Amino acid sequence: MKHKQIELYISEPIESDSEGNVLTIEDIISSNINVEQIAELKIDSERLYRFILEELDEREREIICKRYGVADVDGSVCRPMTQKEIAKKLGISRSYISRIEKRALEKLRARFEMK
Repeated sequence: MKHKQIELYISEPIESDSEGNVLTIEDIISSNINVEQIAELKIDSERLYRFILEELDEREREIICKRYGVADVDGSVCRPMTQKEIAKKLGISRSYISRIEKRALEKLRARFEMK
């Protein structure tokens, strides 16, 4: 089976930035953008969301999502909240929020270290 070769030129537009300016391969190569780091960040972000779902119980998920502004299971995203704000909203003490957050972060860290 033969594969069709495609010619791509360094100055050929490949996409546009957030302001609508055309970006070329040359722009990406010559800029300070590290495509490898961006790809790794995306992969790690996807893993984090999966680990939040797999490793944390409902209360831990809720607190982590509210604390760090991470999208919740239902897809809702809120601004990051303080432990005090979360405690008030959930009707529990700030110190209890702190303990739950610490336990949840330890679970996530352990899962990341497993790879």
